Amino acid sequence: MIDMLKIIPRKFRLRGLFVALTILIRTVLNFLGIAALLPVLYLILDSESIHSNIWLSRIYNLFSFTSDTSFVIAISSGVVIFIVIKSLINLLLYRSERDYIYALYRYLSRNLYIDYFNRGLSFIKSSNSAVLSRNVNVVCYTFVAGVLRPMAVIVSEVMLFALLFISIALYNPLAALLVIAIFIPAVLLYVTYIKGRVNYYGNIENEAQRRKFRDTVETYRGYADIEINNAFTGMLSKFDENTDTMVDVGAKNATISTLPQIFTEIALAAGMALLVSLCVGLDSVDMKILFGIFAVAALRLLPSIRAIMSSWTSLRYNSYAIDIIRDANIDTPAVVEDSTTERIEFTDKIAIKNLYFRFEDSQSDTLSNINFDIHKGEKIGINGRSGAGKTTLFNLLLGLYAPSKGSITIDGKELTADNRRKWQNSIGYVSQSVFLTDSTLIANIALGCKEEDIDMERISRAIEAASLSEFVNSLPNGIYTRIGECGALLSGGQRQRIGIARALYKGAEVLFFDEATSSLDNQTEQSINDAIVSLAEANSALTIVVIAHRDSSLAYCDRVITLE
Repeated sequence: MIDMLKIIPRKFRLRGLFVALTILIRTVLNFLGIAALLPVLYLILDSESIHSNIWLSRIYNLFSFTSDTSFVIAISSGVVIFIVIKSLINLLLYRSERDYIYALYRYLSRNLYIDYFNRGLSFIKSSNSAVLSRNVNVVCYTFVAGVLRPMAVIVSEVMLFALLFISIALYNPLAALLVIAIFIPAVLLYVTYIKGRVNYYGNIENEAQRRKFRDTVETYRGYADIEINNAFTGMLSKFDENTDTMVDVGAKNATISTLPQIFTEIALAAGMALLVSLCVGLDSVDMKILFGIFAVAALRLLPSIRAIMSSWTSLRYNSYAIDIIRDANIDTPAVVEDSTTERIEFTDKIAIKNLYFRFEDSQSDTLSNINFDIHKGEKIGINGRSGAGKTTLFNLLLGLYAPSKGSITIDGKELTADNRRKWQNSIGYVSQSVFLTDSTLIANIALGCKEEDIDMERISRAIEAASLSEFVNSLPNGIYTRIGECGALLSGGQRQRIGIARALYKGAEVLFFDEATSSLDNQTEQSINDAIVSLAEANSALTIVVIAHRDSSLAYCDRVITLE
């Protein structure tokens, strides 16, 4: 439990102390609610207790009751009113616990979402996006709902159990020993039976869920290839295998979840039978009262013990979430690494000097001793064999990777982690597979902008410059037409033109094209190349850097740099 508390962010720990206080108060209120039933129990089991019981007789005389009937009505009404008030206060206190749990979920989910993004392109490429998505959206909720909430229940119910046990022990030690005799063996037997199983089942289900989530995303993303290659049967087989694993583990966990009720009910029945046996020969009124007190306490202890056992099972079952949450830097609130809108002014040249780059898991350099300049207004082509490092070079120029050695400078200012956001604000990027969201055309051109902040005049100019006007006019809702997931409703050429329009909308001074036309037919490729040439002719200060395999795609470039 201490280990779990350590991974709660520091900013939530102080608030957690307040929540712990509310749990304590609710526990005391629940205890008082049980205690409030004792006068009614005495009145039911022994009508003479109005005058024989020291506390009842004092209340009777203090308020000058004139009849036993009015006293019984008053006591009963008072107990009901107290229970109602207690329940309302409990509800209000529970809201603070609830709000804390969901505020923590929001923090963890947002923090993990930003943390994964801030780890950079290398981390994203080496990870499975479906797994990262599940961690952000599902695992964070599992942690607060399946680990922390059960922990709070355990703390609350253990405190209530302790209060009830101490009270019973003070009233009648025999009854307290009986409570221990019936409930502790039931708990130990339950824990012994499931020890090691629940945690094991939770890990198995987590892995099966991750695989199923990944396979589902990949199936829909790769529909065409899967259909053409008749691979869906194989994908379905893996889907069924993971589903069967989840169903099997879920069924076992469901069975385990019913055990607390079975164990505690058997223990309660055995305890009452034993109490009746022990009370044989005692005064009938004393026996009734002792049995009644034990019954009230035991019936309240029954759900407490059951809740403790069930919560402990849930905690163990979902404990896999702890390791995933611990993996993130949760104590430092994740922030967008540099959200400035400032730009690096580019007036002269980009200089690449003695540039080396090696991936962390590689034994050799991907790029070695690269040197060249890109002057403002130039159209530069980059080619080379597959695997020569062209895209890696682009990612370095885009500020997505940091050089292992050497430097990239813009007008003499070295590109570093501290100023890369300003540089990225100055450039545009069009890849072979342009990133498109499942939203409207205008939202994809003005990517990341709120709808109310979009400059419609700049949108119109970008659409015109990217030769998208005819296409936009053909759409049923114009620029507000949804384009489908990953631009599924668009052709390859239309996707590339949207990428160009996006770069133009942001007013990029340098355009980077990474194999932007390699997947297009010759006619569409030529039309895109013509659009790029038109952009350069319309703005002589615009710098264009292009990666392409085919020489024809670099024919309009001023220079071509070949990577060996």
